[in-house]
Amino acid sequence: MVDVEIDKARNLMRVSFRGHVDRAEAQQSRQKVAAAVEEMKPGFRLLTDLSELGSMEYACSPEIAASMDLLRTKGVALVVRVVPDPHKDIGFKVLSHFHYGKAIPVLTCETRAEALEKLSAV
Repeated sequence: MVDVEIDKARNLMRVSFRGHVDRAEAQQSRQKVAAAVEEMKPGFRLLTDLSELGSMEYACSPEIAASMDLLRTKGVALVVRVVPDPHKDIGFKVLSHFHYGKAIPVLTCETRAEALEKLSAV
């Protein structure tokens, strides 16, 4: 399951991955991200939470990459990720290099509390 939420007041989008995520769910999440990003102002921040992710199919990769490309073109300024276990990264770090580039900072945290702290410091 993938949840996409926005906080317009904080110009923040949250994408949370839970349980097992298959290609169909990744496609739905891309559509949710596309709808949500239209509500954001350029310079928005993204919190990606993998803390409740169990597993993700390899076939999700193109959908995740497409979401990253869209977020970049719509003006994401900072990406903060919650990755409690490095094995749960499942390619997000590599995809970020290609789809966000060097201009968009990507910070990785072990806990939500740490991620929220970094987001409030910016």
